[in-house]
Parts: sequence; C-alpha cells; structure tokens
Amino acid sequence: MSWRVANTCAERKFGSATRKQIVMFLADKASDDGSGIWCSKGTIQRHTELGESSVKRTIRDFLKEGILVETGARGCKNGFTVVYRIDLARIEALERTAEPDTETGVSVAPVQTGPRTGVTLAGVPGPPRPPNHPKTIHKPPTRERVAEEDAEAARILAAYPSDRLRGKSDCLSRIRAALDEGVEAEDLLQAVQAYAVASAGFTRSKVCFSDNWFKSGRWSGHLDLVVTERKSADEREAQMLDRLAGWVKHDTQCASTSRSIR
Repeated sequence: MSWRVANTCAERKFGSATRKQIVMFLADKASDDGSGIWCSKGTIQRHTELGESSVKRTIRDFLKEGILVETGARGCKNGFTVVYRIDLARIEALERTAEPDTETGVSVAPVQTGPRTGVTLAGVPGPPRPPNHPKTIHKPPTRERVAEEDAEAARILAAYPSDRLRGKSDCLSRIRAALDEGVEAEDLLQAVQAYAVASAGFTRSKVCFSDNWFKSGRWSGHLDLVVTERKSADEREAQMLDRLAGWVKHDTQCASTSRSIR
C-alpha cells in the first residue's frame, strides 16, 4: 500500500464515481512508484461491489488513456493475473478536485480568518481566538473538579446495600461515565435507593452485586421509574395550581358581584 499514490489519485478527478472507486482500489495495492499492482478483475469486482462489465470496461479505458500500464503477468490458481502500474505522470496531469485559490474580489460580508482584536462586548473583551482554533489550549479539569466528581460518585455508591458491594473502583468509574453521559446525579441516586428498597427482602443468592448492577446498566429501569414519578408529581402539581387559580378567580368574581349589588 502506498499513501503517496493513494493521495495523488484522491486529489484528482476521474470523471465518475466508478472510475474513482476502481483507481483508488488499485492505488491501495501499488508501491510508491505505482507499480506492483497484482489483482484480478474478479478481485476488484468483489471488493468494490461493482458490476463485472463496469470493472472490465473501466480497466480497458484506463489502459487506453495511459493511466494503467501492463507490466507483466503472474501465475495463479486460475492461470495468470496481469500486473499493472499506475502512471503517476498521467495522474498528476488530471484536473484537481480542490478548488483553485483565486481572488474573486471583495464580498458583501467578507469572512474573517480570525476574531477581531480590540473589540469588546458590554465592556468585556472577546477571546484572543475562537475555541476551535488549532492553537487554542483547552485546560484539563482541575483537581477540585475531579474531587467533586469522585465525591458525587462515592455518594451514589454509598446508597447501594453494603452487603452487595464489590469492585468499588469499577463501580465508581461506571457511575462517572453515566454522569458524563448526562444522567443527573440525584436521579441516579434515587434509582440506587429504589433498588435497595425493592430488594431489601431478597436472599443473597437472588441479589445483584454492585459491579454487575452498574455494568449491566440495571439502574436505567429504576431511573425510568424515577423520571415517570417526577412527571406524575409535576402533573399533579400543575393540576393543583390550575384548581387553585380557578378558586381564586371564582372568589374574585363573587367579591366583584357582591360589591356591585351593594
């Protein structure tokens, strides 16, 4: 495999997706000078998943155009296989896929290559460069932040029944992974507490140890229950507030009617 030949072919136009796919497969088999391509048309067909006629026609066209050159043959179980060479000079003469760097004049809203300097917003200066700038250095998490995350994971693990704790470090890492994926710490804590209550009367042979419980993600089922209960509580609270607003409105209307009668 030659990265030089593959990159040279990838940066040129060959006229169709079929031609490009076949030449890229051949480039993957070539040496740095483009030679040593030893693969049958059947092999090309199987790997590119193109039709047999498309592969044969494209190889014939490449030979006519000088992109491919036959340099010999090698024996195989079916007789012999032609050895090809990619003519790099012909490839480099093809049109490039990249757009040329030409001046097109001033646009209405020219794109800036970097942030403007000396500009402030609400008295606060902007950053020296955007976050995705290659020279931007992202600071690693501080020791205080890591300590807080470890303490949070330890608090959640402490809610697991103590007689079923096993593999503390593995459990803590899986808890931190769940928190990093967006699971709320309080929700995960309630899921652990719900499992502890639900399995309080289980015998030791029917319980799940903490490492397997967090590894298999069994907390997700209890988490769904916690989320469902929270939604139900929110709905009940909303209904209660609606009724309360209705009572207040009714009392206000009664008071207005009473004053108008007087």
